[in-house]
Amino acid sequence: MQMHQVIGLRQKLEMQAQPQQILRSELIQTPLLLLEARFQQEFEQNPLLEVADELEMKETAEDDDPYESSVIKEALEESEDRSAREAEAEEREPDWEKFFDDQEDVREEDRRFYKSNQAITEPVEIPQADLQSLTESLHEQLRMEPFTEVQMEIGEYIIGSLDARGFLDTPVDLIAGLAGATTDEVELVLERIQRFDPPGIAARSLQECLLIQLEVQGRQDTLAWTILEEFFDEFTNRRFETIASALDISPQDVQQAFRDITSLNPYPGEGVIDQKLNYIIPDLIVEVIHREQDEDPEFAVILNDGNIPSFYVNEELKKLILKRNSDKDARDFAIRKAESARWFINAIMQRRTTMLRTMRAIVERQKKWFQSGRDADLRPMILQDIAEDIGMDISTISRVSRDKYVQTPYGVRELKFFFTDRMPSAGGEDVSTRAIKEKLREIIDAEDRKKPLSDQAIADRLKEEGYAIARRTVQKYREQLGIPVKRLRREV
Repeated sequence: MQMHQVIGLRQKLEMQAQPQQILRSELIQTPLLLLEARFQQEFEQNPLLEVADELEMKETAEDDDPYESSVIKEALEESEDRSAREAEAEEREPDWEKFFDDQEDVREEDRRFYKSNQAITEPVEIPQADLQSLTESLHEQLRMEPFTEVQMEIGEYIIGSLDARGFLDTPVDLIAGLAGATTDEVELVLERIQRFDPPGIAARSLQECLLIQLEVQGRQDTLAWTILEEFFDEFTNRRFETIASALDISPQDVQQAFRDITSLNPYPGEGVIDQKLNYIIPDLIVEVIHREQDEDPEFAVILNDGNIPSFYVNEELKKLILKRNSDKDARDFAIRKAESARWFINAIMQRRTTMLRTMRAIVERQKKWFQSGRDADLRPMILQDIAEDIGMDISTISRVSRDKYVQTPYGVRELKFFFTDRMPSAGGEDVSTRAIKEKLREIIDAEDRKKPLSDQAIADRLKEEGYAIARRTVQKYREQLGIPVKRLRREV
């Protein structure tokens, strides 16, 4: 019996991103600080690129001569078959003189960009903060203590075990085991560190954190101390009448103690425990360049890439490529680096253009917000809107807006801040969810603190304002705004 093997053929269609596309996507979504590091890496790896100093760039722009930075235009024809390309090298060799000379259009664009930025405004200097991190500060304070070597090691373990709030989340007995010490010795070092600046750091609970701060302020004999020490659960749930009855005092006295306690810092490390120190360098700047009394202001969009150097092609390597009878290995190396430079510079130019076009489209759609700075003036806007406005793919707009910040006349904002969902109002117009949240906040700010509104009551008020949303939606928005429930907002 003869066996027949059936071979099935199946076509498979795959899309593979080209290296140029990958590089463009990578640089478009890279924030400014990381982009500067990426530049440095490229300069170190590609000898074809040389940095032009600031004076050279300025003189070139003023003389209206193209400075040699820009983009190496389409040049090398890629071939998968290396041997075939070498065999036909003489016939297929690009015209390298034309290759290096035919860059005027992109150079002109780069030069116009530099000059237009100079014309719009004086160079924007964003101060670079020379700040000490909280971890560094704690280590410095630790070194000033008369501790033994073992106690110093315990202190290092404690500081290294703090979470983002500044709380100690490692058990004392574990630290003792790591340091080869007793738990009593760890407690001694911990007690000292908890009174460093900021006081309450390395606390193991919110209650301990607040009590330490009152102790450092010398307020152990106050009503606030008694409430925190003996009635902490009642305090966190705002059961003022229960506390007042137990201590035989008025609810107003409890309310005043509550205000004193809430003036303390519940999380000493929040916002400063990490190395970023909450310091943001914006990728874009929007400035008012014209404002008449009865006219809408005009805005300029500037790319904040002043620390990105200009660059040009190394003359010696350019000559090596143009010289056909030069060493083959050296010339091949220079050609590879020329292609890499073309990809990199093209990606940088595309990043610059795409970010500027995107931000200008955002300003145009959100012009009312840029005039007033009020969140209620934000229009509903999604990524697709900007993609259609500038004729780009929505994925590109998503990359541009990711982890990017813009400096506006009303402070630094994340680009995602300007994108907000739409919801129909009673009048049939679309309003942004951010405008509804702002109205919700206004309603809560104006409520009677002795009789705060329930989520359903807030939903009813919003309906009267023309925003018909459900109670569950009110609850979701309230939680997103960090506003507590009715019971915790009540005052006596």
